[in-house]
Amino acid sequence: MKIVVLESLSVGEDVSWEALSEFGEVELCRNLKQEEVRAKAQSADILIPNKLRIDASVLEGSSVKMVCEAATGYNNIDIQYCHAHNIPVSNVSGYSTYSVVQHTAALLLALYENLGYYNSFVKEGKYSATNSFSHFGKTFHELYGKRWGIVGLGVIGSRVAAVAQALGAEVVYYSTGGRCYQVPYEAVDFDTLLGTCDIITLHCPLNKSTEHMFDKNAFKKMKQSAVLVNVARGPVVKEEDLADALRNKEIAGAALDVFCQEPLPADSPLLAIKDDGRLLMTPHNAWGSIEARRRLIEELCENIRAFLRGEPRNIIN
Repeated sequence: MKIVVLESLSVGEDVSWEALSEFGEVELCRNLKQEEVRAKAQSADILIPNKLRIDASVLEGSSVKMVCEAATGYNNIDIQYCHAHNIPVSNVSGYSTYSVVQHTAALLLALYENLGYYNSFVKEGKYSATNSFSHFGKTFHELYGKRWGIVGLGVIGSRVAAVAQALGAEVVYYSTGGRCYQVPYEAVDFDTLLGTCDIITLHCPLNKSTEHMFDKNAFKKMKQSAVLVNVARGPVVKEEDLADALRNKEIAGAALDVFCQEPLPADSPLLAIKDDGRLLMTPHNAWGSIEARRRLIEELCENIRAFLRGEPRNIIN
């Protein structure tokens, strides 16, 4: 069999795809352009995309027997076309849970404790020039006793809630789908979440009800001392409204790992906010600990093994 990995760079260059060679010839494409995908598909038995669009324009006339999405989300794949042409589509879920939970906590702690400022204070020699053993140029706070709101209490959200509770925070949640969970946390409506939470972290899917959920109206309802962390999907937050809210000090700070357009455009209003005590940003890598990325490739291999045995595994219906 021939397996074509269309976007190996999306998983990084510090992980190995060698395990795929068990199934035959492997072609690694670092980062194809969309118009180059069809040519690669013509000679492939299995395609492994991540973000590139896989539809009739790519698959028509090809020998592709399976599409293995190297991610959880599969909105880049025309599932109806694949079903109509008996091409199974698999995805991988759960591989990045621990990594995203950890990154959520890391972003919040760095923001909440103004670690960027204090690190610079020491490294720039300012600490050495003082006559005091300590320095409090930027106020920081304990998480103990703060109200931490979780938007989206799924697998990741529930683990973040456990971390929040372990750090002494009071946990509440808002379910974007209206679901009630059997958990020891209070369910609140959206306005209550906005008006009462010191910390809000986002772990919800992107859909019509969540797109631009956090806009100028939402920010005006939040506490001025509140911070927002988005590790869900970029468009859940309206970025220009967030930039305005930070500039106008309507909220205390934000940390983002996801953006409406990725990579982040050079003219994004977010890039004008230089104070990392107000805004922290990482390049959509919350999911990508080395362990999570290795786990992703292992799961892709398991999906292919199951397919070759004629057993459905992580198949999108």
